Amino acid sequence: MKRYDVAIIGGGIGGLMAAYRLHRNDPSLKTIIIERGNKIDKRHCPAGKDKTCAHCKICSITSGYAGAGAFSDGKFNLGTAYGGTLGEELGDDRANLYINEVDKVLNEYCTSGVPEIYQSNKELALKCLQHNLRLLDMNVKHLGTDNNFITMRNLIEALDGMGVEMLSNVDCESVSGNAKDYTLHLSDGTALGAENIIIATGRSGAAFVSGFCNAYGVKMTSNSVDIGVRVEMKDIIWREFSDKIYEPKILYRTKTFEDRCRMFCFNKGGIVSAENNHGIITANGHAYAEADKKTENCNFAILSSIHFTAPFDQPTEYAESISRLANMIGNGNVLVQRFGDLIRGRRTNDHRLSQNSVTPTLKATSGDISLVLPHRTLTNIIETIYALDQVAPGTANDDTLLYGCESKYYSIRPVFMNDRFELVDGAYIIGDGSGICRGLSQSGAMGIYVADCITGQI
Repeated sequence: MKRYDVAIIGGGIGGLMAAYRLHRNDPSLKTIIIERGNKIDKRHCPAGKDKTCAHCKICSITSGYAGAGAFSDGKFNLGTAYGGTLGEELGDDRANLYINEVDKVLNEYCTSGVPEIYQSNKELALKCLQHNLRLLDMNVKHLGTDNNFITMRNLIEALDGMGVEMLSNVDCESVSGNAKDYTLHLSDGTALGAENIIIATGRSGAAFVSGFCNAYGVKMTSNSVDIGVRVEMKDIIWREFSDKIYEPKILYRTKTFEDRCRMFCFNKGGIVSAENNHGIITANGHAYAEADKKTENCNFAILSSIHFTAPFDQPTEYAESISRLANMIGNGNVLVQRFGDLIRGRRTNDHRLSQNSVTPTLKATSGDISLVLPHRTLTNIIETIYALDQVAPGTANDDTLLYGCESKYYSIRPVFMNDRFELVDGAYIIGDGSGICRGLSQSGAMGIYVADCITGQI
């Protein structure tokens, strides 16, 4: 059985940054990354020209080297105002230091032009406040989906040159043993040993994280889940914001239920995409940096946060059941509905969609999302759209498109044994799967931080 100093489970940005820092700190370390998906250059979505999901067993959009972030919009938040709670865990000063370290690595391997940096804007923040909205304002680096992919590929090639071993299309099914003598049992029937392990499985690895915590007696707490829709409209409607800050992230406290809704993952001139999360097809969005790949539309998510209390302890399963229902009504696909049809209480059909002034960028099933989303969630979303219409008139147009569902799961939050994000001796967890991160920057920062912990830099 091969043995390693560090085994990293998951090849997303957190795992990649951890491997990079481990080598920089100590080139003699023997490191391996285990990834359930494909190598980055073999990650291709087989959806046809009609852009419908092919229902692959392992989705190339969400799994594979560089993780779900490989095909993201390539937005890196240069601070701790949003994108996770790393600032609360480490303190803003230390968290920002590690976010800056991620930025340095990106600069080293970004070879496709100078990324755009969008500065905060006080005037837009004030405009939102005047309409009971809160703009989360922070500097953002935008690589674009295409440049982000190239940057991640360059980093992975560099890791290969450094001697980091990288397995693909292999899942880590379980772990046994203890610190200095862990055994990782893989889906191909083999096993490997490691002194330390870093769990970097992302949100899609919730079942693995739960299994590991149960096996090692690590307590878990439940976080919120976010359920909502992907919204698409003419790009010009949000141009005042996107031309100045690129990505408006806006919070709204609904009047009906006093629930928190958030607008985020804004894609200027972007496209709506479908993702296969363990057989559940959900909506997402991307935007390319290259001008010839831009569309006339923009898209963003509106999600309503739900926090469950005892005795219920299955928030992820709850969110997944809603997405499955959407797939059932959509005949195995994402649903799309005109906002005007939703307000009038009627389903969207193909005829009305063909007459829409906003041309959909995803081939989705015309339908009625009110048959899927719970009343409270749907009420929150409608109210949020009208609130956003006050700062970007046209958001609540009849022809605005809503794709359902889009869900974000943050339900598993292990209780760490220390501020090094150790679950048990020699076993660390980073990234979105830790319940802390909700974005690329903080996931990468956690990877670098844990690598420093392992190599005695902290």
